[in-house]
Amino acid sequence: MAYAALVSLAQLLDQILDHDEQSNYFLHEKQQIKSLHQNTLSLLNFLEDYPGEAALLEGRITTAANQSEDTIEHHISDQILSLQISESSDLYWQKLYGSLRESMEEIDSILKEVKQVRSSSSASKEHSSGSFSPRLAPKRKNDAVLGLEEDAMKLKGVGKTTLARYVYDDPLIVHHFDVRVWVTISLNYSIRRILLDLVSFIGVSNKELHKFDSDALLFGYVYKYLKRRRYLIVMDDLWNTNVFDDVRMIFPDDSNGSRIVVTTRQLDVASYADPSGRFHRVELMNMDQSWNLLREKVFANREHCPPELEQIGKLIVENCRGLPLAIVVIAGVLRKANQTQDTWRNIARNVKGAFDGSDEQFMEILSLSYTYLPHCLRPCFLYMGGFPEDHEISASKVIKLWAAEGFVKSNGSKNQEEVAEEYLEDLAKRSLVLVVNKRFNSRIKAVKIHDLLRDLCLRKSQEENFLHVINEFSVDSLKVDCSHIHTLLLFQHEALHSWRSFSLLRVVDALSVIFDFYPDDIFELFHLRYLAFTFDYLQKGLHYEIPKSFSKLKNLRTLIIRQFNGYYGFRATCCMPFEIWRMAQLRHLLILLDGFLPDPCSETCFTCSQRMLEMIPNLKKLGITYSSDDLYEQEWSKYCLNNLVHLHKLEELKFHAMPHDYDRSDLSRNLVFPLTMKKLTLSGCNLPWESMTIVGSLPNLEVLKLKKGAFRGLEWEMTEGEFCRLKVLVMDRTDPRVWITESSHFPTLEVLVLRECYTLSEIPYSVCEIQTLEQIKVDCCNSSIGESAKQIQEEVQSFGNDVEVLTITSQLEPALDTGMDFFKR
Repeated sequence: MAYAALVSLAQLLDQILDHDEQSNYFLHEKQQIKSLHQNTLSLLNFLEDYPGEAALLEGRITTAANQSEDTIEHHISDQILSLQISESSDLYWQKLYGSLRESMEEIDSILKEVKQVRSSSSASKEHSSGSFSPRLAPKRKNDAVLGLEEDAMKLKGVGKTTLARYVYDDPLIVHHFDVRVWVTISLNYSIRRILLDLVSFIGVSNKELHKFDSDALLFGYVYKYLKRRRYLIVMDDLWNTNVFDDVRMIFPDDSNGSRIVVTTRQLDVASYADPSGRFHRVELMNMDQSWNLLREKVFANREHCPPELEQIGKLIVENCRGLPLAIVVIAGVLRKANQTQDTWRNIARNVKGAFDGSDEQFMEILSLSYTYLPHCLRPCFLYMGGFPEDHEISASKVIKLWAAEGFVKSNGSKNQEEVAEEYLEDLAKRSLVLVVNKRFNSRIKAVKIHDLLRDLCLRKSQEENFLHVINEFSVDSLKVDCSHIHTLLLFQHEALHSWRSFSLLRVVDALSVIFDFYPDDIFELFHLRYLAFTFDYLQKGLHYEIPKSFSKLKNLRTLIIRQFNGYYGFRATCCMPFEIWRMAQLRHLLILLDGFLPDPCSETCFTCSQRMLEMIPNLKKLGITYSSDDLYEQEWSKYCLNNLVHLHKLEELKFHAMPHDYDRSDLSRNLVFPLTMKKLTLSGCNLPWESMTIVGSLPNLEVLKLKKGAFRGLEWEMTEGEFCRLKVLVMDRTDPRVWITESSHFPTLEVLVLRECYTLSEIPYSVCEIQTLEQIKVDCCNSSIGESAKQIQEEVQSFGNDVEVLTITSQLEPALDTGMDFFKR
């Protein structure tokens, strides 16, 4: 994990050099720190510029960077402890550079080799074909081609090449095209190599290839040969768009039915090759297809599968999760094994071990996806192996974790979380993670990783000493030095009574672990950046204050506290300490409990006073809940909500009010939003529909969710010129009896969701005239609303367009969020 190690080291050195307090400690050695920082950046550039050549040096780079970082962090921890016990700091800095000297010398040595690689790289590239090797198109066999037949369109992953081969060798295709050419591309492609393969397929012998001493001659020959011929070109395993740009002009367009077929693992490449979007995404095989494929491969020379093995065989293919190649590999194991129930049961119990242990082909092929990953994505991909099988992984969570681990560096105007989100999108496009849920704005909300790809992560992680997964956690079960562990992801309720041995911990994700006390030594983890846990506050009574000691965690960026109330029918009230405002690095604070965040300027509950907002000018996402007790004692004006307008970087706001008396609750004169708002969720505000202009006038608003009690009144008549960028409108238990609108009121609306709307009689007919509308979702509403949605769909279709209508009659999970969440950036 050279890239991750270097990025993390560079961030640590940045922090040391940028902060006056710590740079004073390094006063005498500051130049050495600057030199180490520069060398670290040089190695990062080398990894990015020469990914292939860097492979031989990756292990040494990783070791040297990790050693340097651990040495510095150990020193910082010791230095803090030494200040507390009044020991001299000189001795610690002397030890630091004594320990650093070895790794710094190793980095200097590596840089000398890097310099040699850079100087010789140009010459070697001119005479080398890289990892590309000319391959003839594989011959088509007479047996079933990975179980295609009539269901050829239902394969995924490694079935892309098989599907292309099936089409390429079809007799009708052979007869239809004058020329067929199959070229396999690799990541480190060579244009000359591709041209030579094309010429070879056309019919030029190897003896004649020397005549083409330039790419231009090869280009001209191929172009002239294909001119006025109907050709089929298959470009298999395309990894980036550059190669497509480099070769597309070789193929003449005579409008004669010629075709170019591209197989790729990346959605971006497919979209680029055909901007019209007519590409085919190969899907997983279903259970029947999977079983037919396994049966045919195992019993190819027999009429049928023995009845006593059929049930076990179906269990095996179920574990293969619809991946054709996995089924074929397991079929090879079964074909060579004893055809007995005991043998098949043993393989079914450990199907992964069947191909891991006795057939390396499957993992080697899967490993190509990892080998071709950019260095920046490799640690992010391997990190997914740390989550349990079939675990649904929150996108926002894994993004924060990657940033806390130091895998991600900011890029220009984008912060770490924004870059990390791009990384997740990239992994999804490469089919290395499966998107299981998306937000209304099409951003990823949750992902999963296929079990077999998770196995690849664990295997590679073990090879690179990156990640260890154990089933029963305890300090004694760890086979590594705890003082070098940076992360603990806990998914079982395991007791951990001592944290002192984990001195370099950065990440503790323990939401599945219930704490009934705060261990004092957890507050000594100075390097901790991410902390998430569940606390049983009822052990402390009905009111409990979270310890002030959290403020000792100076590097903490994300703090998530969830209240456990699984055994009780009520919840405790908790209070965050005032010291939470002194945590300068804190970017994300999520409090999933009943309680309050104190105002840093007074003894009251959180308010939007001007002084408070001046302390958080960079806030991007905010969630606030005011309970009925709060509103019974005070008027809305005392919370200064009109000051929200001064949060000039706020993009997302969830505002949940639970007033004691709705009739006396009046927010219309006290609620003003900043113009930067992109997503707004309101509930319990009890605003009159006439006040909707407060929301509609927001020029950048894209998503609006109106939940229970957000607005009141019988009629919502919309105004011209509002909601100019709104894409998603959700009305959840907030509905007028009459909704008056025109299509011009929603010029960019894409999704309309109505949930538990029993007062509204119908969707306005003018909605059918919204040109951008893609989906209407009706969830547990009056039947007349569903009927009006169907009428709108029919009307849209009569215009030659289409809109998806989803009608749900069963009650889903509660739509109203509870508790208070507060995000700080």
